[in-house]
Amino acid sequence: MVVVKDIDFFSLCEHHLLPFFGRAHVAYLPARKIVGLSKIPRLVEMFSRRLQVQERLTTQIAATLDEVLRPRGVAVVMEGVHLCMLMRGVEKQNSKAVTSAMLGVFRERPETRAEFMELIKSRWGFQL
Repeated sequence: MVVVKDIDFFSLCEHHLLPFFGRAHVAYLPARKIVGLSKIPRLVEMFSRRLQVQERLTTQIAATLDEVLRPRGVAVVMEGVHLCMLMRGVEKQNSKAVTSAMLGVFRERPETRAEFMELIKSRWGFQL
């Protein structure tokens, strides 16, 4: 399993024209092809730089990796803070939106999905 976690992203909500930002966690289980690790944050950035909604952003990242690499599975979890929720309407200061897309073995095998979720939870004992 290849995991790149804690990828910072910044985007602009297409509904409210207000920023949302957070962290993406992306994994894939290679079949034949692999990709350089730096390409995964670039993919997150490419899709997040558009007018966007977090739900679509999550699925676009997963679908693109699946289409290009044809891996055994792809997993994407995104945690976002939306200024529309902080500034307008409900004004909930500590809320986060969490979205996920699971394809292939991440959808079919609970133990593979659980391993990914455990890996993105764990923290290194030091800051890079």
